[in-house]
Formats: sequence, structure tokens, C-alpha cells
Amino acid sequence: MIKLFISIFLTLLLPLISLGQFTVKGTVINSNDKKPLPGATVILDDSLTSTYTDYNGQFLFNDVSKGKHIITVSYIGFYKNSKTVIVNKNISLNFVLSPEIYFNDEVIITAIRAGDEAPTTHSNINKEMLDKQNLGQDLPFLISQTPSVIVTSDGGSGIGYTGLRIRGTDLTGINVTLNGVPVNDPESHAVYFVDLPDLASTVESMQIQRGVGTSTNGASAFGASINIKTDGFSDEPAAEYNVAGGSFNTIKNTIKLGTGILNDHWNFSARVSGIKSDGYIDRAWSDLKSAYFSGGFYGKKDMVKAIIMSGKEKTYQAWYGVPKDSLKTNRTYNPAGAMFDHNGKLIGYYDNQTDNYNQDYYQLHYAHAFNSFTNITSAVFYTKGKGYYESYKNNQKLSKYGLNDFIIGNDTITRTNLIRQKWLDNDYYGLNMALNHSKNKLALNLGTGWNRYDGDHFGKVIWAEYFRPEDLGKIWYFNTGVKTDINFFAKSQYSVTDNLSLYLDLQYRNINYTIKGTHDDLSNLTQEHQYNFFNPKAGLYYKPDKFNSIFFNIAVANREPSRSDFRDANPGREVKPEKLTDFELGYQYKKPYYAFEANAYYMDYKDQLVLTGKINNVGTPIRTNVPESFRTGIEIATSIRPVKWFIWKLNGTYSINKIKNFTAFIDNWDTWPQQKQEYLGTTDISFSPSFVSNSILTFKPVHDLEINFISNYVSRQYIDNTSSKERSLEPYFVNNVKINYTVLPGFIKSVDFIISLNNIFNTEYETNAWVYRYIYDGKEYEMNGYFPQAKFNFMVGANFNF
Repeated sequence: MIKLFISIFLTLLLPLISLGQFTVKGTVINSNDKKPLPGATVILDDSLTSTYTDYNGQFLFNDVSKGKHIITVSYIGFYKNSKTVIVNKNISLNFVLSPEIYFNDEVIITAIRAGDEAPTTHSNINKEMLDKQNLGQDLPFLISQTPSVIVTSDGGSGIGYTGLRIRGTDLTGINVTLNGVPVNDPESHAVYFVDLPDLASTVESMQIQRGVGTSTNGASAFGASINIKTDGFSDEPAAEYNVAGGSFNTIKNTIKLGTGILNDHWNFSARVSGIKSDGYIDRAWSDLKSAYFSGGFYGKKDMVKAIIMSGKEKTYQAWYGVPKDSLKTNRTYNPAGAMFDHNGKLIGYYDNQTDNYNQDYYQLHYAHAFNSFTNITSAVFYTKGKGYYESYKNNQKLSKYGLNDFIIGNDTITRTNLIRQKWLDNDYYGLNMALNHSKNKLALNLGTGWNRYDGDHFGKVIWAEYFRPEDLGKIWYFNTGVKTDINFFAKSQYSVTDNLSLYLDLQYRNINYTIKGTHDDLSNLTQEHQYNFFNPKAGLYYKPDKFNSIFFNIAVANREPSRSDFRDANPGREVKPEKLTDFELGYQYKKPYYAFEANAYYMDYKDQLVLTGKINNVGTPIRTNVPESFRTGIEIATSIRPVKWFIWKLNGTYSINKIKNFTAFIDNWDTWPQQKQEYLGTTDISFSPSFVSNSILTFKPVHDLEINFISNYVSRQYIDNTSSKERSLEPYFVNNVKINYTVLPGFIKSVDFIISLNNIFNTEYETNAWVYRYIYDGKEYEMNGYFPQAKFNFMVGANFNF
């Protein structure tokens, strides 16, 4: 019925398509001398429809449909100029570009981003792409249509705790930077976007590099890197109010303000956001708040910019997943917070089984241009994180928490129900600097970074059914992690000819990491590790003509284990650093109405840390080293625009992801700590599907209306590394519809309406899971948890631009 409805709906829209076609031509000139600017880029609505000015600074678009269009003109060293025009006849336009008199803040990410002619596999995402779909979901869900990306949500709706994997690698192997500043937690290597609610509302642009990519700050990229740049320079004042709501009682409110240029040099912007949602899974609610402020001075040769971001989250725990045997009968079941009486009978759920965390980011950027070819950029940053998660625990041993037995008369009570909090209090600060030079045939980046992390981990019991007064509130475990990271890199790209350039990138990292204290099981965690890594990269880029290009690169990355790898390692087993050698070969063909690219890769790992399928007691996946493993595949992306009112964007990845000579270990509770071993030979790497594809069909029946039919397919994923179908996620095919409509009411600039219909065919599917196998009384058993995603749901929103 839904399929029939969509077909009828699209059919009824077709008569609305304007058959009138017109020409739009124009001239681009320099404001200073009034001379034409040949070679300026002119874009009509989107990057697929673009052209360049000729020797006389003139451009021409044929067959332009009737309606409102946006034409953007850009030229190196000049400010962009955009015009909104109503096309109902042939139009002639004049664009006057002014030379830049301000040092643009784009320079702060110059050193770590890949340029258009860099030999790397990457995708660029701009603000417009994010704004069209931003209804409050975490950032991973807004980039889910890029190649090789898979997203997941603990609560099932994309709000709260979310994650993503690129080429099978999760966020612990993806380097994330914010304005060039590292975001990955130095101890866990993870990134929790729940601590950055509504980040997308402040993002100016993003670049996703797949594979090792270019050298950057922070943890090494082992599957990809994500470089995020927040709000850009704007010379006009603006205000914006965004509101959205929908399924699961979700509501989002955002207010944004920007001053434009003040006194010729100053620019300020701010944002506040609030997001609430009940989530799809039982009690998986989220209450998220965030704020953003930036202020900058922009001169001809100097730029100073301060950025403050703050995120506060309170979410009900949903990281245990749904037991496999409940998927058919109760897909939204959440075992978190279950309370039992002394007979083991369920009596309810604890209301405050929550995760509570505040994260504040402070950045100060300074850049200076020595001349038009050379500049220096620097950043000082400080990130403060503090919070806890609270849990009701049934029938716990008092001694496990360092508490005394409780005596009532002649009875000695050794177990009790209790409520505990596990705390994290950390400080992360550092300095990054880069010297950037680009002249004639040579582009050069020299960079360095130093950062230090100091984190306290501790827990306390805040209530117990049976306790001694002096025990309550006492810290039962405490440990610290101190980590220092120093890196140096040098990157150069040299144009041998007009068509061929060579690339070289060398990086050195030194890491010192010390853990002191006791873990939550009162075991001694004290240990110290030091690493020295050399990560070279080299490649070439060849562009025989303006339509075709090809590149090849080879890159090496080394990475240290995370805190949880050391903490959760089986006794007596050494945790080794990982090494990756990455080979990338890419081809791109681009014309105004058609674009195609293909990337082949081979990622050869030594001692890769792969997911075992188990999770620890805070929901973090447990990993183990495997001596030899690899990922190889091909990524294909294409865009086609056969007519003005229709675009089809399609990408797909086929890959082979294998572990060589794999041995599985199964805990044996009968003979603990001995384990049963299973030699399985070559197996599939967990959570690495062989095929992932995305399709976006975009219809524009009238210029201000855009309808997107979005499809996503992910093949089978194995939960552990045994290649067992019994322990796998079924393939899934999910379809969404997104509708964008813009009106120009006159009293404000515009109102953008967004409708998102998600999982329109009501598909039941899971995107993540964990499994724990063990032997008890001579038999093998299994504990597991699966993460179902929401069935049909919707969101609607409106963005008011003043």
C-alpha cells in the first residue's frame, strides 16, 4: 500500500514540472579595475551544474527551468558572490567580485585537509547538505549516505548514543578533529557525539577521508578520518530559529545568531540547542542541551578566533541491547535498571538508570599571513569532561565494593541491592601549529602538535539496602590515566607538469601513557607504556584533462591500544600496537550532468585489534589482537542528472574483510581461568559487511520543492570473528523519504520546511549487537544483546531565516 501511495504521489507531481526552459548568461568582473575575470567558477544550484567564465569573463547556462535559482560565483583571492534570481524569461546578469581584504578562517584546517588534487579517497560535505536533513539526529546519521558508512543507534532513533563504522572500522579507529583540534578521547580513542548535541547546526563543512588519509592531529586513522569545521566567516548579520518534532515525543529547538562584520574586522556568532526524545527502545530517552559561541578578529594578515562549545547530556541507559530471544516478541525491551526482590521476581525499573555527562570545548586559533604564499596557523585548546552513569545493581557482594558485612543480630549479611555511580573527570589540553606554503608548483605543510590528557576514574555507592553509615558514599575504586602525545608531520605536493603531481607525507608520533590505581573489581591496573611511531605516506595525482583524474597512494599508520584494551585483556596476554599499510587507487570523471568515481583499496593489518563480540560492564566492545588480517574492496559513486528536475546519486562498496589463522577463545567457567580454544582458519572480520550501498533519487517538480527517496542496503554482518551465521546480523534494506520546501514570505528571508519519513516500509532490522560465549557445567551457553532500529517514524521541522 505504501509503495502504491508513493508511486501515485510522484505521478501526480509530474504535471507540476515546468516545461519552460530559458538561458541565463552573465559577466564576472573585478570590482577594483572593472576588468573581466576569466576562469571564475559559476555554479547553478548545485555542483553538478557548473561552468567557468571564458576569456571575456562571460558564462552561459542553457535550458534553465522556470522558477527560483541560486547562482554562485567564486574566484581565488576574491569573495564569493551569490544571487537568487527568478527565472521566467532569458536573463543576463553581472557579477562584481571584490578582492578579499580579510584573512579567511578556512586557513585553520588547511594543514590537515586533503585538497582537490590530493591523492586520497575523500568526500566533502557542505553546510547545505546538512541543513536539508538536520532534525536533531546525531551527526553520524546525517552523513550515513556517504560511501562505506554504516550507522547505529542504541536507542533506535538516531538520538542519544550513536555510532558509525567506515569500511568496517568503528569510531575508535576513526580520527575526528574539530577545526583541526583532536576530538577522540585519548584513552578510549572513542568519539561520543551525544556529548556534542546538535553539532550539525554549527558545521560549515566536513571532509571524510577513507583509509589512512593525510597526517592530522590526535589518534591515527585506521579506517577513516573526519575533519569538521564549524561556522565560517560571514559578512552579513543573520538570525535563525529551527524547530522540529515527531515520533517518540521528539522535539528540537535551536536559535542561532550572527553579527556579520562589525567595525570592519570583528565577527561573532552563537547558538543554543535543546533536544528531547523518548527513543524507540523502552526508556531510552535523551535530554540533550548544547551551546556554541565564536568570536573573531579578521585583518588583512592576521586572524584570531575563539570558540567555546558546551554539551550536556542525560540519557537512560540502552547499551545492553535486546536479548536475541526477545527480538520477535518484544523488540523494544530494555533490561537496564531492572529491580528484583529477594525471590528473583521483577518488581520494576529504576528511574535514574542514566548516563550524565558534561563536555566543554575551548579553542583559541591564531593565523598570520607572511605573504600571499605563506602563512602560519596555531591553536591552543582545552577540553573538560566530567560525568557519571548511575546504576541499580541487584544482589551485590558487599566485599566487591570494599564495604563491610552488615550484621543484624546473629545474621551476617554479605549481599545487598545497591545504587552506584561510576565517574570520569578529565582534562585534555594542547597546542597545534602548522606552516603552510603554496607557490608555483609546490605546496608544503609543516606541522606539530602536543597534547596531554589527565583523567580520573572512580566509583562510589550512593545507596544500599543494607549498609553501615560510614560506608555510604565511600569511593570503592580509583585510578588515573595520564597520556602525552607529540607529533610532527611534513606534507608536500609538487606539480611535475600541469597534469601530474607527486605527494609525500611523513609523520612521527611519540606517546607516553601511564595508568595508576585500582579497577572497579579492585584489581591493580597500574602500568606504563611508551610508543614511537613513524607513519610515511606517498602518492601521485594525474589529471590528463579537465574531466578525468586518477591517483594512487600508499600509506602506513601505527596506533597504540586503548585504555579498555589494556584493562579488558585476558590475563597473561600482551596487547600489541597495530600497524596498517594502506594502498589506494582512485579514478574520477566529472561533467556538468554526470560524475563517476571508483576507488580500489587494500588495507593490510598487523596485530589489528578486532572486536571479539563481547562488551564490558559499561557497554564498550572488547577487542583482541589478531596477527594477520586485511580489508580489500572497491567503492563506486556516481551522480547523473538526465533532466533538470531529477538527480540520481548512487554509491556502493564491495569488500572482502578477513582474519588469517584465527583462533577463538571461549571462557570456561568450570575450569576458570582456562579457556577453550577453537582454531577456525580464515574468517570474516566482525561488523564488516561485504556489500554496502546507498541510493538517493532527487525530484524537483518545482524549484522550491525537493523530494528525496533514499535507500540503504547492508549485507550480513558477523557479530564475532567466527563467521557463524547464528551470530550475525541479517542483511537489511531500509528506505526513507525526505521533503524540503522553501518559501519566501517577504517579512523574513525564508522559511525552510523539512519532512522526514523514515523506514517507510516498516522494516525490522538490527545494526549492532554483542555476544558472549561461555562454558558452564560442561555445556556451552551464550549471552547476547541486539540493537533494533525504529520501524516507521517521522520528523517535521521548520527553519526560519531572518
